Amino acid sequence: MKIVKEFKEFISKGNVLDLAVGIIIGSAFKAIISSFVADILMPFISLILGNVNITALKAVLRPAAGDAPELALRYGLFIQSAIDFILIAFVIFMFIKLVNRMKRKKEEEQEPAPPDPTNEEVLLTEIRDLLKK
Repeated sequence: MKIVKEFKEFISKGNVLDLAVGIIIGSAFKAIISSFVADILMPFISLILGNVNITALKAVLRPAAGDAPELALRYGLFIQSAIDFILIAFVIFMFIKLVNRMKRKKEEEQEPAPPDPTNEEVLLTEIRDLLKK
């Protein structure tokens, strides 16, 4: 029973729940970015390159022979995956930058103004200034 109680405490912590939500949203976001790259961005790139299907680009190391399948380096799929990664990394970077900016604004707003000097400090400052003269 102790392990069940510890597990309940662990799973109910805010960080674990935040992480779970982040993973779910991240996987959905990856699907959106992958679809954007495959279905919208790559056709434009293909059109610019002269109707080349980028995902079909490959270097055949050994052609298919009999029952042995073709051995090829599919660098077109790698290019598409790299573009997916770069877009996801850029969007996450921009999101983190936005969150940090909002945190800084909030901290600046919450930062209290320095307290006014006490009467004693004002008097001591005046005495110091008079002694300097």
